[in-house]
Amino acid sequence: MTSRPSFAHVAALLALAALAGCKAGKPGPAQTHTVNWVKHHITVGGKHDRNPFPATASNIDDGKQAFTQYCMVCHGLDGQNTGVPFAAMIDPPVPSLASSEVQSYTDGQLKWIIQHGIGPSGMPPSEGVFADDDMWKMVLYIRHLPRAGSLGEPAVYGGTVPSK
Repeated sequence: MTSRPSFAHVAALLALAALAGCKAGKPGPAQTHTVNWVKHHITVGGKHDRNPFPATASNIDDGKQAFTQYCMVCHGLDGQNTGVPFAAMIDPPVPSLASSEVQSYTDGQLKWIIQHGIGPSGMPPSEGVFADDDMWKMVLYIRHLPRAGSLGEPAVYGGTVPSK
């Protein structure tokens, strides 16, 4: 009796084969597409999980407060890397959370990424740092990011926050 490989195994092997052809340096469109497909369909969990919190101003603000505690060091106050000096210099670069790549994840996948991180990318897990409720509210903030630069730059990098 022979067993057949699952779709996930075949897809993972194809992705690895495609990545094996990557050269040092910035990946091309084919490699970027392959990596994004693998993340969206294989490695990132939570695809069908639903956010239990409605997108109210209060919940979005709670998410912003949690985001500011933990995420702004890499993603800036606005989630778009404003004022983060190393965001474009590391490999892979820190993505703008307003990008179509990030926004195309489901709410459940975004919560999974916040909770578990994405190993080789440098995205750390926050499991044990935040309660599930806080992570879901951070997803709401990511879905409702302010205009790039409107919140100023993180003070940790010498930036100033605009006065209201």
